[in-house]
Amino acid sequence: MNEQSKWDLPDAFIHRVQAKPEHIDGFGHVNNAVYNTWLDATAWAHWDHFGLDPAICVLARRGMAVIRAEADYLQSAYFGDKLDVAVWITASDGRLRAQRQYQIRRVDNGVTIFRAKWKLICINLDNGRPARMSKELTDHYRVSDKIAAALSE
Repeated sequence: MNEQSKWDLPDAFIHRVQAKPEHIDGFGHVNNAVYNTWLDATAWAHWDHFGLDPAICVLARRGMAVIRAEADYLQSAYFGDKLDVAVWITASDGRLRAQRQYQIRRVDNGVTIFRAKWKLICINLDNGRPARMSKELTDHYRVSDKIAAALSE
């Protein structure tokens, strides 16, 4: 396995997507906005994987909102491409802020085509202002020991 085919961090949660005709723009490749849709879908799949119900957050009147997004588009994706979208929780203060890190690789050759970091803040769903995370959010937005160790290397 070459260096490009490795995941950036251990214990990736993987969500597979495929480039469809509606994802392709006038230049013949996947439009840059679609990547954000895939990242969002992966975040929700990550929640589902851990049995988190968004209704619990709604009842607690808490949710996570992206306050900063950084993205590196390394190669284009094209119609029909199957892609694995990986996500990790890479930072959290357990109260207000957290971060998700993403990596997208082609399924056929393992080459990384995209990386992103989303900085998040917990908000009150009633007024959109910053608010302390609910217990469910605190539990979910926790950096695992393996990821913390890999980040400190």
